[in-house]
Amino acid sequence: MRAIVKNIISLSCVFVFGFCNVQNQDIAFDQPNLTYEGRIMFRPDAAELSWSGSSVSIQFKGSSISATLQDLDTANYYNVIVDCKVISKLHTDTLKTKYILASGLSEGTHQVQLYKRTEWDKGKTLFYGFELPGDAKLLPAEKPKKRKIEFYGNSITSAYGNEDTSGKDRPYGYFQNNYESYAAITARHFNAQYHCISKSGIGVLVSWFPLIMSEMYDRIDPNDSVLKWDFSKYTPDVVVINLFQNDSWIVNIPKNEQFKNRFGKEAPDSTTIIAAYKDFVSSIRGKYPHSSIICTLGSMDATKEGSQWPGYVQTAVSQLKDDKIFSCFFPFKNSGGHPNIKEHHAMADQLIGFIEENIEW
Repeated sequence: MRAIVKNIISLSCVFVFGFCNVQNQDIAFDQPNLTYEGRIMFRPDAAELSWSGSSVSIQFKGSSISATLQDLDTANYYNVIVDCKVISKLHTDTLKTKYILASGLSEGTHQVQLYKRTEWDKGKTLFYGFELPGDAKLLPAEKPKKRKIEFYGNSITSAYGNEDTSGKDRPYGYFQNNYESYAAITARHFNAQYHCISKSGIGVLVSWFPLIMSEMYDRIDPNDSVLKWDFSKYTPDVVVINLFQNDSWIVNIPKNEQFKNRFGKEAPDSTTIIAAYKDFVSSIRGKYPHSSIICTLGSMDATKEGSQWPGYVQTAVSQLKDDKIFSCFFPFKNSGGHPNIKEHHAMADQLIGFIEENIEW
C-alpha cells in the first residue's frame, strides 16, 4: 500500500512540475534584453510610447509571442513586424489587454518589433511587456546598430494620411503609417537607429496650434514642458530637419489665432523668418556639435515653383557657415494632400542618394 501511495505521489509531482514547465514566461518592459528605439518615457510599471516610429523589439526562440498594452486614447495603431516583415496592424484599446502578436512561427530564432505608426497627438500607449510560451527561450538583444539618425519635422515626416487612398487626406490614425515615411525608409536603408521628433501642423515660427518646434524638440514627453530629454542618451550621426511647410501657410493668414498670438497684426519679414530658422538649427548644433545636419523642405507646396521658402532655408544655412550643415529640397509633388506611400519612397530615394554622396558615417 505504501508503495502504491509513493508511486501516486511521484506521478503527481511529475504532473505538477510538467505543468509548471509549460507556463508562459512574462518578459517585463524593463528586461535588459529588449531593444527600444525613439524617445521612451519609463514609468515604474510600463514603458510609455508617444513619438512616431517609437518601437520595442525582442529576440527569442519560440513559436508565438504576446504583448500587454494599454492605450490612453483610441486612435493609436502599431505595426507588428516579425523577422523584418510587417505581418499585421494592431489597434490598441484603452483597457489593459494582452494581444497575440504572432503564433505558429517556425522553429528557430525570431525577432519581433512593435512599431508605433501614429504620432503623439493620437495619445500614449503603455507597454507592460511581452509574454512567451514556457518552452520558448529569450535571447540577448542584437548588438546596437552603429549608425544613428534623427528627424525633426511636421506632418510630412510623421506620415500623415500616407495610407489614405481616397484622396480625402483624412486625419485618422488608421491612415497613418510612419514605418512607410521617407524618414523611416531612409533609416532602414542605412540600418540606422531611428528617432522621429515630429508633429502634424508644427512650424518654426508658428503652428496650427500653440506649440512650435523650438518649444517641443527637447521634450521626452511631448505634452510635458517640464520633463526634458537627455540628449546625451542618443547622439545621431545625421540629423534631418524638414520644417517651414506650415509657416508658409499661416504667415499669410492674419486672422488665424496662432498668427495673432505669435505676430500680432504684422507678418514676419524675411529677416525674422531666416533668423528663427537659424536659431533652431543652432539649437540642434548645440546639442550635437559633430553631427551632420541636413536642412530639407518639401514635398508639399512650400517647394512649388516661385516659393520663397527654400531660399530662406538656403540663406540660413549659408549664414551659419558650418560645413557639416547642408540643404536638400524635395520637389513639389504637384498633387493635392499629403505625400502617399509612393511619394514617400521617392523622397527617401532622393535623401538616401544625398546622404550617400555627401556624408561619411
